[in-house]
Amino acid sequence: MKRQNVLVVGASRGIGLEFVRQYRADGARVVATARSDEGLGAIEVLGARALRLDVARLDSTAGLAWQLDGEAFDTAIVCAGVFGPRLPGLQAPTEDQFDTVMHTNVLGPMRVIPQFVEALVPGARLVVLSSRLGSIGARTHADGGLYRASKAALNSVLKDTALSLGDQAVCVAFHPGWVQTDMGGSGADLTVEHSVTTMRSTIADLVPSHSGHFLDHDGTPIPW
Repeated sequence: MKRQNVLVVGASRGIGLEFVRQYRADGARVVATARSDEGLGAIEVLGARALRLDVARLDSTAGLAWQLDGEAFDTAIVCAGVFGPRLPGLQAPTEDQFDTVMHTNVLGPMRVIPQFVEALVPGARLVVLSSRLGSIGARTHADGGLYRASKAALNSVLKDTALSLGDQAVCVAFHPGWVQTDMGGSGADLTVEHSVTTMRSTIADLVPSHSGHFLDHDGTPIPW
């Protein structure tokens, strides 16, 4: 069986680092990114190639393509994201709060994805970690509006990516579930291990007809 070659963007902790751990445990070659020395060290301990990257900084994202020269990924996963302020209802964020969340969750992927598409093999899987909170069709309450808006925008980025790449890659937005991470909290429904295990299984089963879709971690479709 051909060895998998995987890229994980945003792998310093939580879901991103767990993707690295599980893919490495299965023998895959993994390249993963982090902003901090601590995050880079955690990636290297797992035997992956670690690259320093801050998705919110243009001077950092602009240098990614040359670092990936010669790579051939069959799976690429963009995990980097922040929740930002937990604002109720229609309370507006400050400009700094808006810029932090939107730069990380939306502009970051818009800058990063074009940097690695040339390193994708034909038919590769390209995944962005979104959130059910970004769904407009499934929305039932308004708290966390800035985060919701950022994930709805990320879903739009993913759809445009799918249309742009066509048959080159199967492009999917994932809701990882409510996961026990720093963002999700200890009372969340799913462990990080379970969430990533089910997402990896879903990724492995993706076919071209899934491209441009929004899926739950177990592959169940979510309305945009």
